[in-house]
Amino acid sequence: MTTLHSGPDTVYDVLGIGFGPSNLALAIAVHEHNATAPEGERLRAGFVERQAGFGWHRGMLIDDATMQVSFLKDLVTMRDPTSDFSFLCFLREQDRLVDFLNQKTLFPLRVEFHDYFAWAAARLAHLVEYGSEVVAVRPVVEDGEVRWFDVVSRAPGGDGEPTVRRTRTLVVATGLEPHLPPGVVPSGHAWHNSELLPRVAERVRSGEPVRRAVVLGAGQSAAETVDYLHRSFPEAEICSVFAKYGYTPADDSPFANRIFDPEAVDLFHGAPPAVKQALHDYHRSTNYSVVDLDLIESLSRTMYREKVQGTQRIRMLNVSRLREVTRRPDGVRVTVEFLPTGEEQVLDADLLVYATGYRPRGMGDNLGEVAKVCLRDDEDALRVGRDHRVETVAHVSAGVYLQGGTEHTHGLTSTLLSTTAVRSGEILTSLLAHRPVPAPTGPAAEHASA
Repeated sequence: MTTLHSGPDTVYDVLGIGFGPSNLALAIAVHEHNATAPEGERLRAGFVERQAGFGWHRGMLIDDATMQVSFLKDLVTMRDPTSDFSFLCFLREQDRLVDFLNQKTLFPLRVEFHDYFAWAAARLAHLVEYGSEVVAVRPVVEDGEVRWFDVVSRAPGGDGEPTVRRTRTLVVATGLEPHLPPGVVPSGHAWHNSELLPRVAERVRSGEPVRRAVVLGAGQSAAETVDYLHRSFPEAEICSVFAKYGYTPADDSPFANRIFDPEAVDLFHGAPPAVKQALHDYHRSTNYSVVDLDLIESLSRTMYREKVQGTQRIRMLNVSRLREVTRRPDGVRVTVEFLPTGEEQVLDADLLVYATGYRPRGMGDNLGEVAKVCLRDDEDALRVGRDHRVETVAHVSAGVYLQGGTEHTHGLTSTLLSTTAVRSGEILTSLLAHRPVPAPTGPAAEHASA
């Protein structure tokens, strides 16, 4: 049960917006700091989360999908290997530690890592209010200085009275949102892959047949969606549409992975803009529009086996794009253009899944007043310090930190789990460094006023 307070008499040292893995890691760091710090050095922290409970990419928790980062890059280990919030401590509590070690893998099941996150979140439930959507953030001015922010939240959908909480510091970690091509309106027959599991389950329960499904995209989520639809609808043809010649394997080799090292963030942050862009371009293949080689090979084997059997159900419509999508009463009609020749083919499909990626949520309209006091660079992007604190105009002493949405300043790890634990420690250190100095009392105060 949450113990978050509101009202003018309660001022938080830090209030987090969003409670996914990033702010969960920060909550753990603050919790562990407070457990050993003297009372006067503890931080009052709270978090608000729009979802009704903890959840992380629930719609893609495919039963056999594994993580793409090592379990050692959990919520705490890279910051403090002795923390009892680690994945290994979770396994010990679940009586699965030996079983996991016997698997001889660094990459747990994705559903298991979600369970680990939920286990950690449950231990800190008193710090978070779920079902609370931030609708406004207002700077609070005293003596010409913005010293606090008032965070206004209410239940999603606008029902109920708003709650106002005052804080010295905001930590914005609103995560990623599904990206759809311009003009696309989701429907019962066309939706983003983030809804994969519930949409498929709903279709199976309905008993409606799926004769053909089209998947747009060339990344890991697209390939996983093709594989899952193929298994879920054994009579359906699954058409994968993408502009490449074939799926590109993810580069997870040891040297390429150094782009995710904490030290790489230091170098990236201090590099000139041209170098930052070059590094981003060089290493896109570690994360964007790429697929694990094992999955590529598995799909290829499946396609060949079905071709031998004369019942090929996976079709790769490569070097192609969707030219037009038309709704039909029982599905969609898609026009696919083969780019080298311009030749078009029309497909009637029962399902169209957009595996078109995610985008970081920005400061957003609800934080508009706060955004006005934040400084921007020549490209109109937020200026963010190495400690993840947004640079603000001179008369602002209240702080804003970003977890995510900082690829332009901190590199590819901005939206990934790779440095989550380290980043939470960096933010905690910065929070402590910016904490207001208490006014002196007793003899020291008398001496200061003499």
